[in-house]
Amino acid sequence: MAPTPSAPTLLCFSHLRWKFVYQRPQHLLSRAAKSYQVIFIEEPVYEDGAEPRLDVSLQPSGVKVVTPVVPYGGDDTRLVRELLAGQQKNPLILWYYTPMALAFSAHLDAELVVYDCMDELSAFHFAPPQLKTYEAELFEKADVVFTGGHSLYEAKRRLHANVQAFPSSVDAQHFRKGREAALADPADQANIPFPRLGFFGVIDERFDTQLVGQMADLRPDWSFVMIGPVAKIDPATLPQRHNIHWLGARSYDALPSYLAHWNLGLMPFALNASTRYISPTKTPEFLAAGLPVVSSAITDVMHPYGDLGLVEIAGEADAFVRRAQTLLARPREDWLARADTFLAGISWDKTWNAMHAAMRMAMLQKRKPMLTSLNGAGLNTAVTEGGHAGL
Repeated sequence: MAPTPSAPTLLCFSHLRWKFVYQRPQHLLSRAAKSYQVIFIEEPVYEDGAEPRLDVSLQPSGVKVVTPVVPYGGDDTRLVRELLAGQQKNPLILWYYTPMALAFSAHLDAELVVYDCMDELSAFHFAPPQLKTYEAELFEKADVVFTGGHSLYEAKRRLHANVQAFPSSVDAQHFRKGREAALADPADQANIPFPRLGFFGVIDERFDTQLVGQMADLRPDWSFVMIGPVAKIDPATLPQRHNIHWLGARSYDALPSYLAHWNLGLMPFALNASTRYISPTKTPEFLAAGLPVVSSAITDVMHPYGDLGLVEIAGEADAFVRRAQTLLARPREDWLARADTFLAGISWDKTWNAMHAAMRMAMLQKRKPMLTSLNGAGLNTAVTEGGHAGL
């Protein structure tokens, strides 16, 4: 169902590119596009000699993706300001993934301001030094703050009066295709020997490359299949072994066909500042694909997945290998039944519906002073309380 022409415009400011890795922003905003005119504004692309422009692409979900293109040293904020100037015809909702966007959007008059804080961005490599200052400003400006996990919620909940935790969810139907034996083995892994232990996701400072190399040395008879783009680390530092296979980025649609031919899932995260508050989306995705998992001791993986016996937690390489060996030999029927019971309680649809309800409540709270004033003047507030289409 498409939004009505009078539906509010939801402007999203993101540090992530729409086509980089399909994850939380894409899942949520594709669902939001059923109620709102969604415009997803990416960080700029720099090209030699480029004429400043905005590249716009319409996604099948209805999300409009806008990418500023400017020459090196050029100013993309002028382009974005011009775009934003034309967005005040309909009621406006601002949705932030990056507080840095306040530099060119703080002046906008919005019906609602949402901060979906999916990571502690200030802990990532190359984080702008102004990020913490802008985040403090965004906490002042936001009407509601969502966090990407429970540990991040604990870190942020005292910074705003309305902080709510929405951990990583899953499109279980999509990843359950990974349980289908009839799925063809992709050509680039068809000749990789079994057993296969796999990871998919961004390979950056959160990924423990040394741990993977150590596991590969301990078990030269196992194959380690690594899928995902390399970002913010030197690809030359990736361990090279005969049994480690770096396949690069693959599309979200293609992932189930790879997972269908793995024996185990691995989440070999480094334990550092950048992983302290992460809530890996791939955790429930592995479960939906029917793959047992061994993970580093990430707080939002240990609780609830480790507590429920759905994911094995390990530290050093030898512990990873021991737990993986146990999982390779263990019958899966009981584990799979428990995994499916857990997955039945979560979905991106449920997450978006709960977020949307929280947005409506925040809007109602924001309107209350105005409604009280109008009611005191003898005006009928029933229509006003109904709000705009989409809210």
